[in-house]
Amino acid sequence: MLNRFFLIFIFFGFISCNDQEKESHMLQGEALGTTYSIRYFSDKDFDFEKGLDSIYESINSSMSTYRTSSDISKINRGDTTVRVDENFRKVFEASGKIYKESNGFFDPTVGELVNAYGFGPGKQLRELDSITLDSLRGLVGLDKVSIDKNNKISKEDPRVYLDFNAIAKGYTIDVIGQYLDSEGVENYLIELGGELLAKGENLERGSEWIVGIDDPMQEAAKRELKAMVKLKNNAMATSGNYRKFRVDSITGQKFVHTINPLSGKAERSNLLSASVITDKCMIADGYATTFMAMGLERSKEMLKRLKNVDVYLVYSSEDGEVNTYITPGFQKLLLE
Repeated sequence: MLNRFFLIFIFFGFISCNDQEKESHMLQGEALGTTYSIRYFSDKDFDFEKGLDSIYESINSSMSTYRTSSDISKINRGDTTVRVDENFRKVFEASGKIYKESNGFFDPTVGELVNAYGFGPGKQLRELDSITLDSLRGLVGLDKVSIDKNNKISKEDPRVYLDFNAIAKGYTIDVIGQYLDSEGVENYLIELGGELLAKGENLERGSEWIVGIDDPMQEAAKRELKAMVKLKNNAMATSGNYRKFRVDSITGQKFVHTINPLSGKAERSNLLSASVITDKCMIADGYATTFMAMGLERSKEMLKRLKNVDVYLVYSSEDGEVNTYITPGFQKLLLE
């Protein structure tokens, strides 16, 4: 899947007298192979860190491809006796929704192709001829996988490999948000691996939560922002191949390579990054990956079919210039 690098800026002011009864809390650490940062305001004493650990453990046990004992690892090895939990089912069903909406461009079974081209953690194939490509393509397609009423997974081919990396972090954030909601917390910002969920306000500023989107053209030694965004009661996810684009020697156009799950081929894409805002972080996470795979024009067509989804797309034009495509709803949330 695509590499993600997303710089979060949270701007703080002074606590007003009216908000002093809501204590500010900040938790930072590492989980799910990345870092997290959570700020919330509450006058209630509860063991948030213990709750977080429980959430991370539950999701890792269900969907971590890096844990050999997880349900998804067992399923990928061909174990047909596994009964998946509610976490797995929700992510699987959301993946199926985006798979259908994107006509197959979002596909959690594309991992074998990603590795074959050298874009993933697995071993790259030195020779990828048409016969090998057709063989690998036969293992791709979420429609080859189903889940029954007893939470058992069935695959048309036992070699089909599932990986929810492009959506699981967003789902985890949603679960953390639900946990904070259950504890009566009304103002928080959750960030995990660059994905975000905001509720209420930053009480230290008395305004919306302010976050920043990385500039995909920044130099390796610098961190520069492309835009700043106001979030309140919504989620945002960003996907991009930062600093991994190539340049056409004739036109100067910048592009990245993405895998087309339908053809099995690595294609040039002019989309350099995609930031998506919607109500659930899991869905924003999945759409951000989807748009990167589709490219600008296909993404714009898909957006016409979606409701309550706004985007900030950074793309390279044919003359080599870097431009943005911003939906009206996203434009309203930009900090001037």
